[in-house]
Amino acid sequence: MSQRRRVYFVSDRTGITVEALGSSLLTQFGDVDFLRVTLPFIDTIPKAIQVVAQVNEADRDTGQRPLVFSSIVDDAVRAEINKCNGQVLDVFERFIVPLEAELGQKSTHAVGRSHSAGNVKDYNHRIEAINYTLAHDDGVTHRGLEEADIVLVGVSRSGKTPTCLYMAMQFGIKAANYPLIPEDLEAKRLPPSLLPLKGKVFGLSITPERLHQIRSERRPDSNYAALENCRQEVVAAEKLMRQAGIPFLDSTTKSIEEIATHVLHEAHLVRRVY
Repeated sequence: MSQRRRVYFVSDRTGITVEALGSSLLTQFGDVDFLRVTLPFIDTIPKAIQVVAQVNEADRDTGQRPLVFSSIVDDAVRAEINKCNGQVLDVFERFIVPLEAELGQKSTHAVGRSHSAGNVKDYNHRIEAINYTLAHDDGVTHRGLEEADIVLVGVSRSGKTPTCLYMAMQFGIKAANYPLIPEDLEAKRLPPSLLPLKGKVFGLSITPERLHQIRSERRPDSNYAALENCRQEVVAAEKLMRQAGIPFLDSTTKSIEEIATHVLHEAHLVRRVY
């Protein structure tokens, strides 16, 4: 029988960093049912007092000490959070303090450095990448394709769009994608517009059974979603990519994060971490 445990991610900014770190650690405990609550912008003592009250109430109601992942920079606010009846895992104390000792200098104690628009040049670059990716989704336009860092190809619903958006939003990668439609598969070659960009093209594949399931949710009882049609498209697409010398990845069992990481690694793309 699985355990149930309340988890709080407390941050003085968006909470993205501490939530990602904490969630990664929690994946190692598969028998525990974690009930997650993210509390962003906890940047004053009154707000911290409210957090402590919420954690203490959960402790009383459940009889289980909540886990509290905290990434608070301000010493006074952190001290207040540490008064709660939870197991506080303070990212600042566990990482920044040892780094200060090792580097021989104090950190800036600046709030929100990892997820802010403070660096205008980097922030604008990421916005440009997102706009570019949205404009070049699903082969909508060929204009400006030469500016792409990567072009994903594959049959419809193989995971191209979410992967491209993830790479744009997280790493500032200009990612276009193009669906391999029946005409391309019958011609057994890449679309002419992609031939000059062959070195930037990367393929995604998927098992026919999973493709059938995904397409059936979108267009049930259609030839588009039929299992036999899915089989034919996947086989033809993989054959086309092999003949064209395009590297490709089976996306069936992989998360968007895993697909994107694999593509970035295989294509030797530089991650722009903001």
